[in-house]
Amino acid sequence: MLSDLLAEAGTHLEIAGAALAIAIAVGVPLALLTAKTRFVRAATLGGVGIARSLPTIAVLALLLPWLGVGRLPAILALALLALPPIAISVDAGMRSLSAAQREVADALGLGARTRFLRVEVPATTPLALAGLRTAGVECIASATLATFIGGGGLGDGIVRGLQTGNETLLLLTAGTVAVLAFAVDALLSLLARSAEAHT
Repeated sequence: MLSDLLAEAGTHLEIAGAALAIAIAVGVPLALLTAKTRFVRAATLGGVGIARSLPTIAVLALLLPWLGVGRLPAILALALLALPPIAISVDAGMRSLSAAQREVADALGLGARTRFLRVEVPATTPLALAGLRTAGVECIASATLATFIGGGGLGDGIVRGLQTGNETLLLLTAGTVAVLAFAVDALLSLLARSAEAHT
């Protein structure tokens, strides 16, 4: 049972990690664009907000006809779930720059690249990490649904526990999901506090 649990936990982390990586790769550039352009921001963040309201299981069902079963549709569904908190938090961070910070950057004659790296990134990081924290916990928790389309992960153990009436397996697997979610939350919370202390 322990070997199965460890293997399923590994698969679970792979699915959640891949989804989070995709959400970051799409969400951060998207937020940088929306923060600079009001029209694009209104249209894009509105769409992102709608995506956030969709249940993960519904997204999985919508992806089935095109992607079939397995890990890929599960990863893409979770990425869609993780995208809104990342994009919204980075956008908010970019727009949180004070007038004084902008004036200092202008007074120093900083170029666009230097201004971005030395002023905008440090100011945005705490809020961005808060969004990443939310997205990470949601990915870990929702990755259990991957089992319903053959994606694997800790959802397999939960389903086996329910089907066989094995309460020990059910509690152990659900407990592992909770521990992983708490660990991700604690790590990203620590990083967010550290980033905030250095801004």
